[in-house]
Order: sequence, then structure tokens, then C-alpha cells
Amino acid sequence: MKRTSIRFCGVGGQGIILSSVLLGEAAVTREGLYAAQSQSYGSEARGGQCQSEVVLSGEPIGTPTSTENDILVAMFQTAYDSHKNQVKRGGTLFVDGGLVTNLGDVDPSVTVWKVPATESAIRMGSRMAGNMVMLGFVQEKTKLVSRESILAAMADSIKEKFVPINTKAFDEGVRLAREATGE
Repeated sequence: MKRTSIRFCGVGGQGIILSSVLLGEAAVTREGLYAAQSQSYGSEARGGQCQSEVVLSGEPIGTPTSTENDILVAMFQTAYDSHKNQVKRGGTLFVDGGLVTNLGDVDPSVTVWKVPATESAIRMGSRMAGNMVMLGFVQEKTKLVSRESILAAMADSIKEKFVPINTKAFDEGVRLAREATGE
């Protein structure tokens, strides 16, 4: 696999950091890839901006962060506004369509996916699972790691009582991604 940089951004409480941790853990422990993950967030426990980046590669990773990302996943408008210029030409942008409503001028070479992540999670009974809907969508569209690898990382990383709703939300994201391509 070639080096791929994925930045997740949103606000505290949306599971932004967990999404990148699960992706990195799945890559390393299940897929035999290299991963480097970094994160930053405001001092607020919930509600402040946060971002997390995970770099995946088939080769050792010398620099764990990137000035431009292959993939940007934005779960909140202010976070998107802060990071929108960090997606590479020809990259991919995934946004929570209900929470990121103003994309502004996006380079025409960037592929944009509007995902009803939080809306879907609310319908499922857990607003907190919006990140898993988004992660499922991203996984299905990119195939960076397999569904099984992420679900295994999820089972290893989160409290057992939350695994069923997170798995359901992840699979809803996969379904939405398949629907978006007409599969």
C-alpha cells in the first residue's frame, strides 16, 4: 500500500480520535501495515474542535503527519472550515452532510461524499455512533482496510456493551456507501 494520510476533524464528543485509532489499529494488528496516528483537541472535554490524523503505509513511516491529506473526513462545520485546505488535489473529502453544509469552493479534482452520518446514528438511537457510520462509509469507499479488521479492532478497543450499536452503525455506513455507488 502506498502512503495514505487520513485526517478526521470535528468537535470533542463525536468520536473523532476513536475513528482514527480504530483505523490505525486495524491496519497494524490485522492487515500487517504500518500506521502512525496523532491527535489534537481543545481544552474542553466536549464541544471544542479536535482533529486526528492517521497515516497508513506498506513501508515504515518516517514522518507521522502531513501538511496535505489524501483523505479529509469532516464531522462539523467549524472543523471543516479549519482543515478544508489540507486535502490534496485529487484527494477525497467525506463530510457529515447534516453538520457540514457549506463546502465553499472545493477543488474540482477532489471527490466529495456527503454522508448522513449523524442523522443515521440518531435514527438508530445513538447520536454518539455518527463516527461509526462515517467510518463504515469511509472503509467501504476506500478499502484501506477490511470491514473485518475494523470490527476486530473495535471489539478490542471499546467497552463490550457498546460494540453492538457501533457495529450496527458501522454497517449502516457500509450500506450507505454501497447505495451511493448503486451496488
